[in-house]
Order: sequence, then structure tokens, then C-alpha cells
Amino acid sequence: MGDPAAMTVKEARATARDMLAAIRNGRPASDEETLLEAVAEVAFRRHGRNWKPGTLSKNRHYLRKQILPWFRGRQIAAITSQDVRDWFTSLHATPVAANRSMPVLSVIMKSAEANGLRHEGSNPCKGIRRYRRRNRDRFLSDAEFNRLGKALREAEPSSTVLIIRLLALTGCRSSEIRTLRWQDFRDGQISLRDSKTDPRTVWLSNAAREVLDGLLRTSPWIFPAARSDGPVAEATLGDVWSRIRTAAGLKDVRLHEIDITRTQANA
Repeated sequence: MGDPAAMTVKEARATARDMLAAIRNGRPASDEETLLEAVAEVAFRRHGRNWKPGTLSKNRHYLRKQILPWFRGRQIAAITSQDVRDWFTSLHATPVAANRSMPVLSVIMKSAEANGLRHEGSNPCKGIRRYRRRNRDRFLSDAEFNRLGKALREAEPSSTVLIIRLLALTGCRSSEIRTLRWQDFRDGQISLRDSKTDPRTVWLSNAAREVLDGLLRTSPWIFPAARSDGPVAEATLGDVWSRIRTAAGLKDVRLHEIDITRTQANA
């Protein structure tokens, strides 16, 4: 539809509407309108409203990093199953990214079919087997949890350190804690509106409540970013976690494995 850096969101939406109207009225779309990147934008605008913000952001990441470098400039109708297999094979070094990119490409192809840009039932992603990967998750032992607690107590106080402490105390996901608003916390519980498993309520232990009760309410966000109006950035949390896990002697432990260990313990 054009250079995203040279047009506003309003202009892009208007262009997408005109493109879809032409297709529905049986008028042939231009070569530019039938390129994969143009069809992808139409698909994202159509399906994005049904995706959670985090899902939309991740899908755009896979589109930008994994899909467009290979398929940019290709006519959507000309992409074959062999093309998709070659692309998928090229991502063998990053099997997780490959597996997560495939459904995104499939959505784009289904959108092309729905808009008459590909023959019905011609999705080239169909039947391509995903990479198998071993379950890398591991659970922390009591001794490792104790070392983590010591590292958190000795770390320089910050909102990111408190986020990690709450992960260990609640079993919530990092995105759930990182994006908490004060309106989500009341009566000793937090309401997770954007939980991966649908909205849910988490009752807090005394230790977890003490963490939140000790914070100043200077922003709608419980853990506000230092230089923006949003919550602490995911990258900032990742940097702090890298230092904490090194101090605790847990260099092979991912942040995600704190919450799954706590969830398992609470089950």
C-alpha cells in the first residue's frame, strides 16, 4: 500500500478500504496492491482488532523479521508451497521463531483467499510440518529459590527488582505483573484483564501485598517506565533479570521459569 514511513495511519486505512472495495467490485487490483506486504497489512487490520495487544505486537515482529525479508516484493498469488518450504527451511537455526511465524503467514494467505487474490483452498502453508523442539522449561529447586531471594534482597532497589520478586511470589507471567495498573489491585487481589488464559483474579499472599502496599502511587501504572508514560519496558526487565540471575548463580534460568516453578508449587 506504500511506504509506512511516508503515510499516516488514516491514509493507510483509506488505501486499504479502497483496495478491498475494488476487489469486492470485481475490479483487478494493481500489482502493488497484490504484493505480499500489501496483503499482509490488510490482513493485520482485519484480524488485529481480535488479537490482544501483545499478540498483535508479536505477530508484527514475526512479519517484519521473519516473513518480509524473504517474501517482500512477491506477488501473493505466485507464492507456492515449495516457496514456503524453502523459507521455513531457511529458519532452521531459529525453530521457535519459524514455528511462530508460520501461522502469521497462513493468516495472510487465508486473507488473500477471502479477498479473491488466491484460489480458495490454495493456502501454501497447509501441510508443512513444524519443527519439533524439546521442552526447555525447568523448575527451580528450593536451594535455587533461596539463592534467588538472596540476590533480590541484595540488589539495588528498583521497580524491576520488585517485579521479579512478585513473579516469585505469585506465579504470574512477567507481562501480567509488568503491566499492572493501580485499578487492578484492590482488597488483597489483582485482576488480570489481559491474561493469556482469559481475565482472572489472583489472591495475593501477605508478602506480595506488602510489596504493593509499599509503593507510591505516582502513575496509573504500578511499575511505570522512567522516561515514558507506559509501564516498565520488557527490555528493561530483561536487562535487570540478566544481572539478578548471574548474581544468584542461575545463568541458565529464564524469567518465565520463575513463574512456572511457583505455579507448579501452588498446584
